[in-house]
Amino acid sequence: MAIVTYRSNELKETGQTLSLVATATQMAIEHSYKILIVSTNFKDQTLENCFWELDRLNKPIINEKGRAAVGVDSGIEGLIKVLAGNKTSTEIVRNYARTVLRDRLDILLSPITEDYQEYTQICSKYPEVLRMANRYYDLVFVDLSSRMHLEEAQDIINVSDIVMINLTQRLKNINDLIELRENDEFYKRKNIMMLLGRYDAHSKYNVKNVTRYMKEKKQMLAIPYNTLFFEACSEGKVIDFFLKLKNIDENDRNHNFVSEANRVDDAIIFKLQELQMKI
Repeated sequence: MAIVTYRSNELKETGQTLSLVATATQMAIEHSYKILIVSTNFKDQTLENCFWELDRLNKPIINEKGRAAVGVDSGIEGLIKVLAGNKTSTEIVRNYARTVLRDRLDILLSPITEDYQEYTQICSKYPEVLRMANRYYDLVFVDLSSRMHLEEAQDIINVSDIVMINLTQRLKNINDLIELRENDEFYKRKNIMMLLGRYDAHSKYNVKNVTRYMKEKKQMLAIPYNTLFFEACSEGKVIDFFLKLKNIDENDRNHNFVSEANRVDDAIIFKLQELQMKI
């Protein structure tokens, strides 16, 4: 029912992928929504590695015929071939995604191609894939690759209900966004949200100061850097990480991380309601 796209204006690390993983996973665990995460990365399995060890990630996906789908018949490549043949149903995207939490969280893996021209052709098909996914899932989270051509990226943004701009705590990054908001109509849209990734509360540019500096009415959203979460992302154990913290005590050192992830999720739900989406 709604597409939420995470993007960044920087090529440097902003914590975009891990911020998306944190918020989408926590949303799937805490709310009764069917959620799909879509990875659009090129030659980068950062998102996939958060949920599976490499040997498990390389196991085949079982397609809609109950057969093992391999190579270009699996994932986004296989899905695009099926859509091109007009063989569609409300569950078609689910058939080509990997299940993380049954009826809660699926992931459509990034393209397997290592040819950039072929990757670009795949990217042009994402809007159609997202529209189809939106018919089955309650929420579709898109990790928008900075390697994607501007035209294809813009097409994805155009079908998105919310665009989450990921920021660092670098002053230049913050100033660049302020300038864009003043001069680019896109950044004045009501469906734009902002998020500080890999957040350090001890920085001079904390949420309170950045909120004031950017003249925001509401406190900035942030996903703090958390050592255990970072390790879980590198070991394919993100689900275990969040399930262990489901009933976390407020004195636990991870409490703030979970609270901030919940705050981002609540803000997304509120924004969708504000935009009159049924969620």
